[in-house]
Amino acid sequence: MDIAVVILNWNGKHFMEKYLPLLVANTSTVDGAFIAVADNGSTDGSVEWLKRVHPEVTLLEFDQNYGFAEGYNKAFASIEADYYLLLNSDVEVPEGWLQPLVSFMEEHPEAGVCQPKILSEVDRTHFEYAGAAGGFLDSYGFPFCRGRILSNIEEDHGQYDDPVECFWATGACLMIRSSLYHHLNGFDSAFFAHMEEIDLCWRAKLLGYEVWCVPKSIIYHVGGGTLPNDSPRKLFLNYRNNLLMLYKNLPSSKRNKIVRRRMFIDNLSAFVYLVTGRRKFWKSVRDAHSEFGKMKENLEVSPFSEEYNDKGLYHGKIVLDFYISGKKLVFDKLRF
Repeated sequence: MDIAVVILNWNGKHFMEKYLPLLVANTSTVDGAFIAVADNGSTDGSVEWLKRVHPEVTLLEFDQNYGFAEGYNKAFASIEADYYLLLNSDVEVPEGWLQPLVSFMEEHPEAGVCQPKILSEVDRTHFEYAGAAGGFLDSYGFPFCRGRILSNIEEDHGQYDDPVECFWATGACLMIRSSLYHHLNGFDSAFFAHMEEIDLCWRAKLLGYEVWCVPKSIIYHVGGGTLPNDSPRKLFLNYRNNLLMLYKNLPSSKRNKIVRRRMFIDNLSAFVYLVTGRRKFWKSVRDAHSEFGKMKENLEVSPFSEEYNDKGLYHGKIVLDFYISGKKLVFDKLRF
């Protein structure tokens, strides 16, 4: 059994200098595990540094930045292993981080994807925004997590230490069976970056696989390593890709109705951006909708079964519930 731990790097030398030595040390104890870095055309000396300092790490060099989705697709086209583990470069892994994920997947053949519990590298008492203790989705496609609902990030005091079946696993640290990854034809490269892991997990669930969070494994994530949270480009990708994901994976009986409602909600947020003087963000939403309109006709719509496992799908409206609660809503108060 081989486990390929693969970092997709784009100008992340400063992160790899800090976190790669720990990754090498704390991964070598797992039989069959090896580390690879797929470089997306970095210009910060990442490749030269890797060759000089970590020759034991497999290096794949790409000629340009293909984004998160296509970058990983290109990497896994040339990597053979039983499991693929996608790992961001801005992640610190402690001793014993990998084995619980491998053991869980080996013991649960129905699980196609899993992730660890993810805490903030900056504030280790709290969950990290991108993934926390398992990803979920509401009826309008808004993602949230155990330990993080919208802007509300919980302190970790062991409340989510049991494994849980969820809806999506974060691309910051995602383990998937290689056979499943290739059966799904990997990530949808049209996404470029952001939301592609939710789309991947949704398509896996449509095939009958489960997605899990395994909190016995813990990692520490910096977050926002490539695009900061206040980036108009990141906002554009999130709005556009969320619509692409919904359009692809919803059943035809619900697709247009939910997408229209989601676009209405998006337009409300765009109006807020405009009246508060954040014109770049307003433009990001407008451009996202325009680009979605151009792309949707060429999307490969996922075959849908009304019997698919929708575990982790919250049938309420997380944004509305969050603001009605006075922004104090926590995961264990939700009813699925």
